[in-house]
Amino acid sequence: MKHLVIALALAPTLVLAQEQPVDPYTQSNANAGASPVTGATLLEAFHGKAGLDRVVDDFVDRITTDPRIADVFKSHDIVRLRRTLKEQFCYLLNGGCDYTGREMTSVHKDLGVTTAEFNFLVEDLQAAMDREQVPFAAQNRLLALLAPMKRPIVTR
Repeated sequence: MKHLVIALALAPTLVLAQEQPVDPYTQSNANAGASPVTGATLLEAFHGKAGLDRVVDDFVDRITTDPRIADVFKSHDIVRLRRTLKEQFCYLLNGGCDYTGREMTSVHKDLGVTTAEFNFLVEDLQAAMDREQVPFAAQNRLLALLAPMKRPIVTR
């Protein structure tokens, strides 16, 4: 038993990333920025919820390391970003999820995103969808749902 206690004391501490607290806000699916599609066909094209999660994980990894836009996300809560993007995309693709994030204008108001940076972000999303082998038509349907969000995201 003594050796177990010593081993546990010497073992590296596993620290799980946690979301940072945010000011209170009203949670609503209306905050997702668009209405969901009907039916399950679009979610199926993303290979279900597991495929959609892979797309979002790859997308977040890309945008946080893409030298063209990584600075936008330096002070961002990446754990929260990853979770809320999964919720938002799942909600929009009619995957049975609720979106618990803030609405688009308040989320992006202080980021100072330019049109060029927005376009780089879209390129990274397309690359993540390509990697998951999401059919081009399905990619376009998701992008069409997200396109109206450009106005509250691009602030300079």
